[in-house]
Amino acid sequence: MWRRLGVLDLIRIGLLVLGLVFVATGLLPWDAAVASLDDIGPLLIFLVAIIVTAELTKEAQVFDAIAARMAVFGRGNYVALFFLCTAFASFITIFLNLDTTAVLLTPVMLALAPKARIAALPLAMTTIWLANTASLLLPVSNLTNLLGMEKIGLDAQEFAARMWAPQVASIAVTMAFLWVFFWRRGERRDLRYTPPVLEPVADRVLFGAAAASCLLFIALLLLKTHVAVAATAAAVIVVAAFLLRARDRLSWSLIPWQLVVFVTGLFLVVPTLSRHGLSDLMIWMIGADGDPYRTAAVGAGLSNVINNLPAYQAVETVIPASDQNRLLALLAGTNVGPVITPWASLATLLWFESCRRHDVAVPMRRFLLTGTGLAVVGLVATVWALVELS
Repeated sequence: MWRRLGVLDLIRIGLLVLGLVFVATGLLPWDAAVASLDDIGPLLIFLVAIIVTAELTKEAQVFDAIAARMAVFGRGNYVALFFLCTAFASFITIFLNLDTTAVLLTPVMLALAPKARIAALPLAMTTIWLANTASLLLPVSNLTNLLGMEKIGLDAQEFAARMWAPQVASIAVTMAFLWVFFWRRGERRDLRYTPPVLEPVADRVLFGAAAASCLLFIALLLLKTHVAVAATAAAVIVVAAFLLRARDRLSWSLIPWQLVVFVTGLFLVVPTLSRHGLSDLMIWMIGADGDPYRTAAVGAGLSNVINNLPAYQAVETVIPASDQNRLLALLAGTNVGPVITPWASLATLLWFESCRRHDVAVPMRRFLLTGTGLAVVGLVATVWALVELS
């Protein structure tokens, strides 16, 4: 079994073991550990349910059908395809979580590339950049948003009301960087692409059930249903459809145990470190003047050094709940900023693996330099929109 585990899996398990050691040795008191894990119970239910829903939606060919029809609708025009792809990736990120875009939409887009004779790299960069930068609008869009909801004290609609302007700003900057560095003719080399031939879905019942489950999830969110309840309801529908029509395609591998292990370990390790000096360091880094730009910059910088989830957890601990602007600015930093290093977010790590499996070469120097530019410009624009427009 251990031989089948990758390096990332071993790191996640190691983090959980370290957290359990902290509890066992008393470095993290038992009451504090229970309270910390209590906070993430509904979050873990949501995480499992939404990823199962997204995985089975992909299996039902919903994403494939939409991507192929986008390419047909674009009629060979790269400008039209660019706007369709960015809109699709943004929509999936906002409503179905950034991991869905990075992990499940990326293979769909890369599979579309040879059929339509489209360069793969622009499609791949669209999914990973927008997986991060389009994840500000709703609590479900990013795990960091869900982590901060209780302290921020906003429901989903109030959160969206505060974050719509920052979200528009971050997507607009991302689209500009995508076009200039990956989509314009000088970068893609082709004037037009070949619209693919549409193929019928293998099972219309599974396709309809999966599409309905996604629409139900979105509708329940708009009705202010708790995210864990909404995601569970969607998962029940699509799992039931697969039980009736394709039971052999259901397996335990659908359950994202790696993320569950990672998040659980994170909620044991970070509180322990915060009790033993980490909080003092974070207070010094973000300063005492309440500057949202500095807070966002610290969140982005730490994300690219240690990953955005522990970065958010470490900084959020030292920001008072009354300082809503800085908490939202921190989310901007840890959502928009992690586009520089391959390990800045879990989605980026999984995206690199997907690109490797599809033989898509990602020029590392170009990835780092363009990502740095996007992080700097995108973060300034996003925080400005948060402070001045929302």
